[in-house]
Amino acid sequence: MSRTKDTSFIFILAGMIALVLGLIFGSIGAFQMIIPNFLPEIPFFKARPLHVSLVVAWIFLIAIGGIYHYVPKYLGLKWHSNKLIKIHLWIFFGTGILIILSYLNGKFGGREYWEFPPIFAIPILFSWLLFAYNFYKTIFRKKQSWPVYIWMWASGIAFFFITFLEANSWIFDYISGNIVREITIQWKAYGALVGSWNLLVYGTAIFIMERIGKNTKLALSKTAFLLYFLGLTNLIFGWAHHTYVVPSASWIRYVAYGVSMSELLILGKIIWDWKKSISTAQKHFHLLPYRFLFASDIWVFLNLILALLMSIPGINILSHGTHITVAHAMGSTIGINSMILLSSVFYILKGDHNQSRYLRFSKSVHSGFWLLNISLAFFWLSLLMAGVGKAMSSSSMNFQEMMLKIEPYLTGFAYSGIGILIGLLLILIPAIISLRYRYQDERISL
Repeated sequence: MSRTKDTSFIFILAGMIALVLGLIFGSIGAFQMIIPNFLPEIPFFKARPLHVSLVVAWIFLIAIGGIYHYVPKYLGLKWHSNKLIKIHLWIFFGTGILIILSYLNGKFGGREYWEFPPIFAIPILFSWLLFAYNFYKTIFRKKQSWPVYIWMWASGIAFFFITFLEANSWIFDYISGNIVREITIQWKAYGALVGSWNLLVYGTAIFIMERIGKNTKLALSKTAFLLYFLGLTNLIFGWAHHTYVVPSASWIRYVAYGVSMSELLILGKIIWDWKKSISTAQKHFHLLPYRFLFASDIWVFLNLILALLMSIPGINILSHGTHITVAHAMGSTIGINSMILLSSVFYILKGDHNQSRYLRFSKSVHSGFWLLNISLAFFWLSLLMAGVGKAMSSSSMNFQEMMLKIEPYLTGFAYSGIGILIGLLLILIPAIISLRYRYQDERISL
């Protein structure tokens, strides 16, 4: 039996642990906004980067673990090198531990998602090169027409490498010596970075929909490829809405908004059409993967409305940099990306066997599903209200007065964050336990 599956499961396990830790640090940071001296041992300037980096790690670990699992099992392609997969895992894992330790010790030095000392960018780049080389060497052996999810994975892998280099270009004096140039490149890089992981996640969503619906035409459809090309264009232009306060060409902003909105709209249409094509029996058999994809569709719709409003220049000027932007980011990260990734986790846990054997804690998962989504709705609305309160604050208010004004919404935000954490624990703990059964079925010892 190939050891590839062993490694893919470790990626998935590490991703779920990263999400739990990320939510714990996020909850700590949320309460520090409303309770003075809450857990002073982990101040906000440490809790925030720990939260952000761990949640980003969750996205990449689950997406990568899914790709490592799906390619040999469902596409029938043996990996070019199983050894490179293991090296990738241990570099990723080892670097992650060092980054967490550096944050806890108060050692920073980076920017935004990558607030760790830039020296850690070297092993990350190296591990990603190994992943890219292994993926392309493997996938190029597939002579038939590539379904859209392969194109998405291939493009997401390539563009992550490019955007990660851009995000770290500030280390050069030519970039950091000019504040306008640095801000523009940084916002461009991080917007494109989100686009790169969106391609990995959306590709995973379409793969799961194809498998559940038993419809291979879905991933070869014109609509699916339209989403793919919109996603690529979004990588190039979708970041521009962040740069209203930075001098840049107006046409870039207009193209960015059109592409971003169209991408979400097309993804929602694909999921909607997919749901209509599945029989009631199939929906029941694949209940958990289906439910999480259904939830992602709802959050696509809600985030689309918010994004359309944020695309209006007059609203963007007031909302940018407020909690409204955070609401949009959290709606995308938790409501869309994480729901799709949870669908992938449970599809992998089910495998080729009866779902009930692995999901004997189904009541816990179902309860967690509803608690997660209801709490996320309150979380999202609290951030929106806090953002509106901040945007509409009088210019004569000082910062303390403005924060007191929005404190009730921040309180709701913090407590609903606890609901999200509990809901995800009800989902992830059974998933982690169920992973052991999958190991046993593959005749691999944990």
